[in-house]
Amino acid sequence: MKFFEKYLTVFVLICMVIGVLIGYYFEFIPEFLNRFELANINLPIGILIWVMIYPMMLKIDFSSVKKVGQNPKGLYLTWIVNWLIKPFTMFGIAYLFFYVIFKAIIPLDLAQDYLAGAVLLGAAPCTAMVFVWSGLTKGNPAYTLVQVATNDLLILVLFVPIVGLLLGVSGIVVPWLTLFFSVFIFVVIPLLFASLTRHFIVKHKGLSYFENSFIPKFNGITITGLLLTLILIFSLQSNLILDNPLHIILIAIPLIIQTMFIFIIAYISAKKLDLPHDIASPAAMIGASNFFELSVAVAIALFPTHPAVALATIVGVLVEVPVMLLLVRISNQTINWFKKGLPYEKN
Repeated sequence: MKFFEKYLTVFVLICMVIGVLIGYYFEFIPEFLNRFELANINLPIGILIWVMIYPMMLKIDFSSVKKVGQNPKGLYLTWIVNWLIKPFTMFGIAYLFFYVIFKAIIPLDLAQDYLAGAVLLGAAPCTAMVFVWSGLTKGNPAYTLVQVATNDLLILVLFVPIVGLLLGVSGIVVPWLTLFFSVFIFVVIPLLFASLTRHFIVKHKGLSYFENSFIPKFNGITITGLLLTLILIFSLQSNLILDNPLHIILIAIPLIIQTMFIFIIAYISAKKLDLPHDIASPAAMIGASNFFELSVAVAIALFPTHPAVALATIVGVLVEVPVMLLLVRISNQTINWFKKGLPYEKN
């Protein structure tokens, strides 16, 4: 596991401190950057999120989708957990904590915003980091690629209606046009450009060059984009964080519970389905972790005047790495529960 990925939580905390200090002592900086908007989307943040998402999409080989017929039970499990269970349990757990358990601590307007942020996290299964978790648990890399590729395609179809449904049930007005537009901007376009880039480079330079030379060029860019995005977002939300520092912990509690809960459901289900460990573990990891870049982007686009929504999605970034590392340890210690994996070729 790379240094940055291993200590992502520490980097997020550092970015939070830097961002809050900028927002508090240098208010003119976020005020200036806030002037640049298009369709309610902050352009500096939008560009930085693109810088993060595009390199991640490069790793997805959609030609692998043709392999869905090989041991499809693992794919069925991934799809069911990610799209029929996870968004709705996230909604239920977040609602329970923000509206009931923390009712006396969190004002109703902020509870609604935090719930919206949790919904956005719950409806966006992991794309990039799952390759890290899969590798740490000796997951089958070819099968993991198919799981991620099919989930990215399902995001195009299911993310908008599920988010719209759950936000509507929450009593939150859903700006449908902005919701569609944000998915188009932050999923469809980078996905299309990344696919075209991958096709062009592989055709002219070969797959080995693409994977070993081309993609690594973006590592520093991706990290820089993430750090700058977090600093900018925290600078825009400095007042909210300073006024409600305890809320960071309160938001983290249901998100951690949800992560553990989804992992347990997927992992035990994989055991019941008699899946090998190298397929069961990535299936559980995909459901447990989140495509937080998309969640942050959509939160900013949908609710530009409600920074607490984006704050909830960023707390998801804050807690993901330590929780997922714990789940990796659990997975590795229970490998003997499962049968040995069968060959699953990439090509």
